[in-house]
Amino acid sequence: MVVPIRADVDISNVALDGLHRAEVKLEKAATRIASFGAGSSGGANTDTVDLSAEMVAVMLARSEFSANLKSLETAGEEQKSLIDLKA
Repeated sequence: MVVPIRADVDISNVALDGLHRAEVKLEKAATRIASFGAGSSGGANTDTVDLSAEMVAVMLARSEFSANLKSLETAGEEQKSLIDLKA
């Protein structure tokens, strides 16, 4: 499904929002990973942390971060080209 791009949408804002969401996902996964084994004095965690699932979450957040960063870079290049055209 192709979603049409509205003329009033700023790609930079969309990319920045995506970067923020990827950061939140990474922070949540990192917190869960860091809590692994910290549940009791003996090191036995009463909560189960699925390390493989959390590592997948970290990798997905990294991919989302990279994609949004590339979008932001492209938006910057586009703006520079528009400024060069007007000059």
